[in-house]
Amino acid sequence: MKQFDESSYEQTLIAFFEERLGYDHLYGPDVERDYYVPFYEDRVMQKLHDVNHEAPQAAVDEALRKIAHIETGSLVQCNETFTDWLQNGIDVSYWNGKETKHTHLNLVDYNNIDNNSFEIVNQWTFVERSEKRADLIVMLNGLPVVLMELKSPSREETDVSAAYRQIRNYMKEIPQMFHYNMFCVMSDMTESKAGTITANEDRYMQWKSTDGHYLSEEVVDYDIFFEGMFEKRRFLDILRNFICFNKDESGDSKILAGYHQYFAVNKAIERTQPAISGDGRIGVFWHTQGSGKSLSMVFYAHLLQSAVSQPTIVVITDRNNLDDQLYGQFSRCKDFLRQQAVQASSRENLKELLEGRKANGIIFTTMQKFEESSEPLSERHNIIVMTDEAHRGQYGFEQKVNIKTGEVNIGTAKVIRDSLPNASFIGFTGTPIALRDKNTVEVFGDIIDTYDMTQSVLDHATVPVYYESRVINLKLDEKTLQALDKEYDQLAEEGADEQLLEKSKKELSHLDQLLGADATIDSLVADIINHYEKYREHELTGKAMIVAYSRPIAIKIYKKMLQLRPAWTEKVKVVMTAGNNDPEKWHDIIGNDAYKKELAKKFKDNDDPMKIAIVVDMWLTGFDVPSLATMYVFKPMSGHNLMQAIARVNRVYKGKVGGLVVDYIGIAQALKEAMKFYTSNDRRRFGDPDIAKTAYVKFREHLEICADLMHGFDYSGFATASDSGRGMLIKQGANFMMAVGREKKRNEFKKHAQLLHQAYSLCHSLITDKENWDATFFETIRVMLVRLAGTGKISKKEIDRRIRELLQQSVQSEGVINLFKDENKEFSLNDPAFMEEVAKMKEKNLAVELLKKIIAEKVRTYKRTNIVQSDKFSDLLNESLKAYLNGMLTNEQVIEELLKLANQINSAEEQGKELGLSAEEKAFYDALSQPQAVKDAYSNEDLVGLTRELTNQLRRSRTIDWQEKESARAKMRLMVKKLLKKYHYPPEEAKNAMETVIKQCELWTDNGDAEEEIAQEAAMNIDMDDMQDYSMAAEPSVDE
Repeated sequence: MKQFDESSYEQTLIAFFEERLGYDHLYGPDVERDYYVPFYEDRVMQKLHDVNHEAPQAAVDEALRKIAHIETGSLVQCNETFTDWLQNGIDVSYWNGKETKHTHLNLVDYNNIDNNSFEIVNQWTFVERSEKRADLIVMLNGLPVVLMELKSPSREETDVSAAYRQIRNYMKEIPQMFHYNMFCVMSDMTESKAGTITANEDRYMQWKSTDGHYLSEEVVDYDIFFEGMFEKRRFLDILRNFICFNKDESGDSKILAGYHQYFAVNKAIERTQPAISGDGRIGVFWHTQGSGKSLSMVFYAHLLQSAVSQPTIVVITDRNNLDDQLYGQFSRCKDFLRQQAVQASSRENLKELLEGRKANGIIFTTMQKFEESSEPLSERHNIIVMTDEAHRGQYGFEQKVNIKTGEVNIGTAKVIRDSLPNASFIGFTGTPIALRDKNTVEVFGDIIDTYDMTQSVLDHATVPVYYESRVINLKLDEKTLQALDKEYDQLAEEGADEQLLEKSKKELSHLDQLLGADATIDSLVADIINHYEKYREHELTGKAMIVAYSRPIAIKIYKKMLQLRPAWTEKVKVVMTAGNNDPEKWHDIIGNDAYKKELAKKFKDNDDPMKIAIVVDMWLTGFDVPSLATMYVFKPMSGHNLMQAIARVNRVYKGKVGGLVVDYIGIAQALKEAMKFYTSNDRRRFGDPDIAKTAYVKFREHLEICADLMHGFDYSGFATASDSGRGMLIKQGANFMMAVGREKKRNEFKKHAQLLHQAYSLCHSLITDKENWDATFFETIRVMLVRLAGTGKISKKEIDRRIRELLQQSVQSEGVINLFKDENKEFSLNDPAFMEEVAKMKEKNLAVELLKKIIAEKVRTYKRTNIVQSDKFSDLLNESLKAYLNGMLTNEQVIEELLKLANQINSAEEQGKELGLSAEEKAFYDALSQPQAVKDAYSNEDLVGLTRELTNQLRRSRTIDWQEKESARAKMRLMVKKLLKKYHYPPEEAKNAMETVIKQCELWTDNGDAEEEIAQEAAMNIDMDDMQDYSMAAEPSVDE
């Protein structure tokens, strides 16, 4: 049966780019070029002339020279230089025969799409540290701006993760190719994702729209992805306006906008010009927390500069720390924005900054700097005000009169509008606009775009947040609970006036004493430590955040924590603002601003010993630590403040199933109230994030399914067994699942055990002791099955290490479990002790699986190097397994057959050593000597001599285009035939022997660096079978 394999998918995409997107197709081997240059030189030269009509040849030559020889630096630095050139053009100096002239050339014509060349290229060979060919490359004006790695849609054992590993390998082997790369694509047809050269695998993203309407499916069709990103006009827009570098102390990262950011920013730009000439209300940009709102603001500010004539951008936040954070984001992208943003230090300074320019500039300020004044700060029309967190505090055009004093209070929105009467306003928010509150729309205009939590989670832009209540553990008295109710009531009053706020402060001033009582703090800290050590310390990087009710309570929590855990001085820190009246002892705990910046760096460092941050208000908005998975809440919060706070744990991180919010204060009702204002999708999906009703229910469901799938195997003694007894049960359980006929159940078990493990990481604190032991057993069996079935080499040490780690984390197992006698010895067919161990194993299914895997690994290696041995051993292996699966051979018999086959493989390898031949030479020896008639006609010495001469000639003659150029292959065949004729080969009795030799020669030319690649595979744990397979079917022999 013919499979729709990687090659078929490649041809499908080529046809798609040609027919649907209007790209031209280039077949790499047909292009006459230097294989040591990654781009298409002739095309680059041609398009430089087309795009820059009046540029002299000397200027074009210099531009081409600069492109070919980007100044030395790291791969990322070279890529950053090229990205700037592609987006903004390149400055060159050249000699015109009289003097040095300077000019600016563009690499792309962004105004006239048809003046550019768009090509989809396959089999584009490039040689640097080794010779590589990516599956597909998108060439823009001859420049390889996108590299695609594809995987077979029909092979279960490969997926996009294998493609990601291969891309990373290419970056090591052919780094110069990535100097010109704007982004990479990995696809197996089922799933397609794009990411930049600095992106981890979890940051590669799908593209789910071609028109700005978001699809709710978790995975969308490949054609939506490729049309969405590569439609010519949109492709150029993405390259120019939606890729930037984020530069900070930890290193530069290249950012590719998500599809939701791309379409939303363009919608906002479309709204901007009509608003400037109209009522000044651009609209509200509502994208859920964690989905990249700050970067969306950067992309909008960048695009605004070309959409509006010389705009001045004023960015308003309502808090100093948010101002600093957002300003930091804009500063890290200053090269992309082509200017450095500035912060206004006061209202006077803000006025100076606005008056000091008639155009351009990005100015950051806080709401507090807009004071009541009859004098406008500026009356210019080209000012665009971008407001962050537009739902909070920036409401109100109305005037209120204080009844007692007669003082008139003017709404903040009116104050800002009076100060900038002709400006246009756009609001950015991560939390929804309350249905009962129309002020945000009144100030900013209608919703521009909505990207809700449901869509964000489906897109893997964020992870879901779960909730666990532990309020009961604190045993709060009735008086405290009543006070908390009042606090929540007050928090729920949006836009409360000053009198109500003052009254509230007086009524609730004693809440600090109630929640800060020694007994309450003692029980709180003891329970947090218990919960953290048992359930969260080993979750991802162990990062956790404690939200305290007040600054004094934060200090109390910190001191109590160190009293109970004196060794945690580096593990736990307090992060909060300092006050002039703070006790002197607090200073050493809180530190200054520089110390807080250092703490932020430490908390973001996954390897730093700082694991727990105690906060009050700081870090609850705009502070991202992707690996943060746990938040302990001891502070009443509601509405958008609550949703923003818990969003600290919804960032994406590898292996992160969800964020967990542990409640010690009773936020459940506030959480439900806050969800009322979200989209219907969000209310349906996140209306009840309680782990007892969500994750725990799923946990029990998958636990029951796993138990059913293990029916017939008694693992009830796992909990009470000794460590060695547990090891035996693990081996026997894996053996049970490996039995013939259980393939379907085995796959179902692996799937449900994985889902069980994910749910377990969230609801660990709720499960019973028996459930804990059962879940641990099932997860351990799953790991064993995955290790045995996975691609690549299998290691005793890795299996034992992974299972020991699992048991120690899950059940605090003290002992050392070794599933195999000597874990430091690898599984090897060349090791007689291993063979003996396998033959004596009681777990026969496991023994069969181990032998099958190791022999298949050896045969797979032969497939790339030795056609004779590959065919021979592959046939023998398949015959044995077919008979076993059909019930014709018992476990014992198939083990005996596989051991015989292993001995034959060993014997074949030993023969090469006895003849003094390398593995490469032995492959040609086997091809030359395969028919018995050849062995009868020639001595061994003659065959060995012929083998060596043939190998040496092939080595000397091999060129880069062996694989694809028919002329090169014909030349190779002719050279081989001439050499063989010299030796009077083949003899009359074995005329067909020539065909086998030619096949081996073609296999060798297609995989000349197979040994090197196999060595790389061992080092990088990459399945080389999934790497480029250049071998082609052998052609019929051609008479001279």
